[in-house]
Amino acid sequence: MQGRHKSRTFRRTKKTTPGARKVQHYTKRKPKKQVCANCGAVLSGIPRLNDTAMRNLAKTKKRPERPYGGVLCTKCMRIEMIKKARQVQI
Repeated sequence: MQGRHKSRTFRRTKKTTPGARKVQHYTKRKPKKQVCANCGAVLSGIPRLNDTAMRNLAKTKKRPERPYGGVLCTKCMRIEMIKKARQVQI
């Protein structure tokens, strides 16, 4: 085992090779689910991918296309929009 694989940063999976040997593969762990900045609820519509996979995704696939998409959950977003609308005075 090489030094960089000794830490638990890498997930260890057992694989069977075509030659019927059992080997251990090391893969990066998935990141945590994204949470709302306001209430801490799990955000839907945001994939749990590592940096390289996220970089290759289209911008619209990375977060929901709405105000505060990827930052606030739908409930908190609605409350925030109502607050902003009520603050506007002529």
